[in-house]
Amino acid sequence: MTIHTQSLNFHYVKFDLIDGVRMHKSKLFKIVFILLAGIILAGFQCSSTELTSAKLYIQQKNWDKALTALEKDVQKNPKSDEGYYYLGVVYGEKEMYDKMMEAFNNSLAISNTFKSQIEDSKKYYWANLFNRGVGYYQKGSTTTNKDSSKILLDKSALNFESATVIEPDSAATFKNLAFVYLAGGETSKAIEPLKKLINLEKSEDGYKYLGELYYDQGINEKNKYLTSKDPQDSLKAQEDFNNAIQVLEKGKADFPNNGDILLTLSNAYISAGKVDVAINAFKEGVEKDPNNQYYRYNYGVLLLGKNDFEGAVEQFKKAIDIAPDYQNAIYNLAVTYVKWGTAINKENEDKGIMDNTQYKDKFQQALPYLEKSVQLEPKNAVVWDLLGKVYSVLGMENDAQNAFNKADALRK
Repeated sequence: MTIHTQSLNFHYVKFDLIDGVRMHKSKLFKIVFILLAGIILAGFQCSSTELTSAKLYIQQKNWDKALTALEKDVQKNPKSDEGYYYLGVVYGEKEMYDKMMEAFNNSLAISNTFKSQIEDSKKYYWANLFNRGVGYYQKGSTTTNKDSSKILLDKSALNFESATVIEPDSAATFKNLAFVYLAGGETSKAIEPLKKLINLEKSEDGYKYLGELYYDQGINEKNKYLTSKDPQDSLKAQEDFNNAIQVLEKGKADFPNNGDILLTLSNAYISAGKVDVAINAFKEGVEKDPNNQYYRYNYGVLLLGKNDFEGAVEQFKKAIDIAPDYQNAIYNLAVTYVKWGTAINKENEDKGIMDNTQYKDKFQQALPYLEKSVQLEPKNAVVWDLLGKVYSVLGMENDAQNAFNKADALRK
């Protein structure tokens, strides 16, 4: 799977997850002002010596001394909801977010007195981390220095990871974290945030990328097995393919028109040795939704894999009728005719029949679709190469040479 980072949409967020940071900054200032005002007012109320000292240290931004005083306060008074609240504030300023959340939760377990302030604090730290994560990603994805890019992407991931601690139900945070991992080539790390994303919201991107990751892992394990002959590698490959199928079947149910999900699903079926299951699944899809070009296309690919040329032609043509510029269907229809003609030629040779008419007719049928294919995708050397071979079989030597030259130029 190739991840195109430029297609991944990162968004700065305010508290309501709307793009932009201008209002976000003013709102953060308001929260900080309220927090500081609360600390000043609370200083005049009756509290322990440690808590009073901690508030003064917080005003002075002396976080270490404030932390020491607050730890003493909650140790002496385990029911100090105020002490735990300020302890969370200090941990937040020291970027110790796990401990911050623990302290906030301890305060709320005692009472809801500081619930509003805690919610504001969480929003403040989460938004800061989220936006810093976006900033580091944007810098890391545009720099040309690989070492610098890795450092920046690592910082981006760290900020998003911390943001998930504060807001574990934020789908946007898990989505961006997964995309940072993918951009940095850390594909295995992207699996858990993608799973979380799907659990939080039935995300189209979540299904697509998680399914592709499992499928690619399976292919890698399968290739590894071809060299190692270790049965464990084969078992791992099968497990990954099954995981891909499980994810993509759910994605197919929620997003039946996503061509990427359907294509990876059909490939996973084939790689897992479940061709018949795949054929039945996509045949059922075609019957239920006959105007879905993606079902038609994938069903055609599976039929082509079983050398059911007539069936494959029917499905690819139907897909093209629905979407006239559907490049994959157009190209694979041409491929079907070429394979069909080649099979006819071999059968005739085996029987000693010297008639070339039948197989050349199939190549002739492939020709307009290949010519349309190179118009839609003129920089694809593979298509030009196949077009050159078809021209050759049909005796169109000048056209064939031009096509081969074009393919060679594109490869260079």
